[in-house]
Amino acid sequence: MTSSASATAEWEQLEDRFYRKILLYSELFGEDRDLDDYIIAGAPYSGAIALYKNEATLQENRGSAQTKPSIEIYSSAGRLIRRISYDKGSIRGLGWSEDEKLLVIAEDGMVRCYSDLQGDFTQFSLGHGAELVRVKEVRFWATGFVALLRTNRLVAVSRYDEPRPRFLADPSPHIEDSLIHSWALIPPAYTLSRHVEVLLSTGQTIIVLDPTDAQDQDLQSGPFTHISVSPNGRYVALYTTEGKLWVIKADFQDKLSEYDSGMGSVILPKAVEWCGNDSVVIAWDDEVHMVGPKGEALKYYYESRVHLIPDIDGVRLITAEKCELLQKVPDVTEEIFKIGATSPASILLDAVDQLERKSPKADDNIQLIRMHLTEAVDACIKAAGHEFSVHWQKQLLKAASFGKSVPALYSSDDFVDMCETLRVLNAVRFFEVGMPITYEQFIRLTPEKLIQRLVNRQQHLLALRVSEHLRLPTDRIYIHWACMKVRMSSDDEDTICRMVVAKLNGKRGISFEEIARTAYDEGRGRLATQLLNYEPQAGRQVPLLLNMEEDEIALDKAIESGDTDLVFYVLLHLKKKHPLAGFFRIINDRPFAAALVESSARETDLELLKDFYYQDDRRADGAHVILRESLEAKDLQLKQEKLKVAQKLLSDSKDHVLEAKALEESAKLLHMQETFERELQERFMGISVNETIFRLIRTGYSSRAVKVKNEFRVPEKRYWWLRLRALVAKRDWSEIEEWGKTKKSPIGWEPFFNECLAAGNTKVAAGFVAKCTALPYQERIDMYMRCGLVLRAAEEASKAKDLSALEVLRGKAMGRDQVEVERLITILKGGK
Repeated sequence: MTSSASATAEWEQLEDRFYRKILLYSELFGEDRDLDDYIIAGAPYSGAIALYKNEATLQENRGSAQTKPSIEIYSSAGRLIRRISYDKGSIRGLGWSEDEKLLVIAEDGMVRCYSDLQGDFTQFSLGHGAELVRVKEVRFWATGFVALLRTNRLVAVSRYDEPRPRFLADPSPHIEDSLIHSWALIPPAYTLSRHVEVLLSTGQTIIVLDPTDAQDQDLQSGPFTHISVSPNGRYVALYTTEGKLWVIKADFQDKLSEYDSGMGSVILPKAVEWCGNDSVVIAWDDEVHMVGPKGEALKYYYESRVHLIPDIDGVRLITAEKCELLQKVPDVTEEIFKIGATSPASILLDAVDQLERKSPKADDNIQLIRMHLTEAVDACIKAAGHEFSVHWQKQLLKAASFGKSVPALYSSDDFVDMCETLRVLNAVRFFEVGMPITYEQFIRLTPEKLIQRLVNRQQHLLALRVSEHLRLPTDRIYIHWACMKVRMSSDDEDTICRMVVAKLNGKRGISFEEIARTAYDEGRGRLATQLLNYEPQAGRQVPLLLNMEEDEIALDKAIESGDTDLVFYVLLHLKKKHPLAGFFRIINDRPFAAALVESSARETDLELLKDFYYQDDRRADGAHVILRESLEAKDLQLKQEKLKVAQKLLSDSKDHVLEAKALEESAKLLHMQETFERELQERFMGISVNETIFRLIRTGYSSRAVKVKNEFRVPEKRYWWLRLRALVAKRDWSEIEEWGKTKKSPIGWEPFFNECLAAGNTKVAAGFVAKCTALPYQERIDMYMRCGLVLRAAEEASKAKDLSALEVLRGKAMGRDQVEVERLITILKGGK
């Protein structure tokens, strides 16, 4: 068919398979650019291409002239993305990570990681003496690399965000004449140990190294000038000095194929790479051989040097004039377009062609594949994804659309997804973008990472449209655009701020803090402050304001947020940064901050609290803190000193005369207590005046107690109470009885009765009942009864002439007491 013939125009058959070489872009670098002078490294998934001049070639051509290395980053279409000047010495390794970070390894072991194609980088050193012995070569995989030192030791780095260079096993005992002919690596994802493994060609054999061991594979056909591992890690291609290519399994047990290039040992290839997992591509200066699984080859010839950039499903061929993709024709595409194809999908495609011609054969074709129509539609959708030609994409999608309309139930989700995907792929393949990504690469890369690559190329509008088309978040695109505007715009700061705010205001998920940080890093502090005013989250504003030394603004923002933890964070920063006087000056105008400082210092930093009260002229509060310290102090001298300081603070103010007087007396009491402890060998420190008097009387030092009473003007009533309780506690009943002979008691005599009775001495307690003349007789009767003296109670009732009380007591009396109560009752009745 005509359609099939045109679709297969770029196909070539190799053994039982078809391969195609697709022209992606032409006029890349111009005829004046000799790529033979450059070493080229391409990012995976059809990413950017890095070029730097081959220093060895330059020295051969230009003698001893020294040229400062410059790394140029291009798209696959030859458009310059960035030129990076490099001043860290000779470059020994240039490669890419899977997320398109450019890795540059210098001869002294210094590694630079350029993360965004714009020249910003982080760097680290390989260590392990690399700066002395020097790096010889480097090999990369998706997330790491291995560096070969001139001592033949290998250093591996498995990740770039937290690089931890480590030695692999020492291959020196296995290397003949200290000579390594070539080497390659197997990524950790494809090894049993889950660590990177290195294949070294030395002598006639191959050595396999991992972090702990080195194993000789006992081969006899070396040395091998090139080693290449397939993308899936299962196969290894070995190129011998005799011009032969071997393909073996990665375990070195089976030899799968052999190919004689015919070049012998005279002309060695520049590169040996895998084309997917099916074939191996060998490149000389201007000639390329693609070797199939059975040892047959296709040959391509060029007019200039060819560089190979391998990928998961093919190889990019880069010359000064053009960029081509060499790959195996996908199986689904082959089934549809190969000559004589009879698959349901091929018949469905032909049916659409017939339909456009208005031929009745279209219906015949549909009827012919009706039972396999769903399968045919799915195949057409998949084949459309693998096509670079927009024409054939449309034809295949037309076929799928026509086919899916026939079955009663068919989900169109895959069809819609493919239409959306192809719009994205065609947009990024456009020469101004220059990303010839295949459908399989797109699936592995993910749409989010593809958008990130567009953003790194400053293709913000396209990235935005792709995100909206695929219904993905757009906030990171806007933020990156704004950061680039801040970095590169020559407008004044007010204009830039208005432009950024006008573009981003109202957009969801936008963080102005990141843009403001970029402005600050670029030396535009005023612009950074203006942008931060639009940041809705104080938690993002405050750290940057502190970095910008806008301390008071940061504190105000934290207070406005109401976030106590954030305010504490700012206060802690300010306290560390400023002198104490400056710190207090800042918080004094902000009551909320001052209150937080006060509450925190009260619990954790009393010295700060005292300084805070002092500068705020809050003498009473400061004195309270010092008094608290005095109470907690163990040393007497320290206690007294702190009391004096507190008293001094309060005495300077007329408003706190009473407090000052109280502290003076406290100091005096402490001094007396210290004397008592020293002389009497009893514990007195830290107790009150009342407790001091109580303990002195109890221990028999009443005269000293009187001295304390007089010194501190203890009221007479309180002193009597204290003396009474101390004597009762001492059980000094004779002293109490003698004391009871006093005519008048300032506290009355009832307390004497109660305290003695409570102590269990009814006899002494009863002696005070008669002295309680102020009480009603009924209470005195009850007091006698509580002492067990029925007769005395009866006598009290008789004095009061209370017959009913006597009759009640008669029932409680016993023995002689009962007789006496009867007598009292008789007398009282006779009197009537």
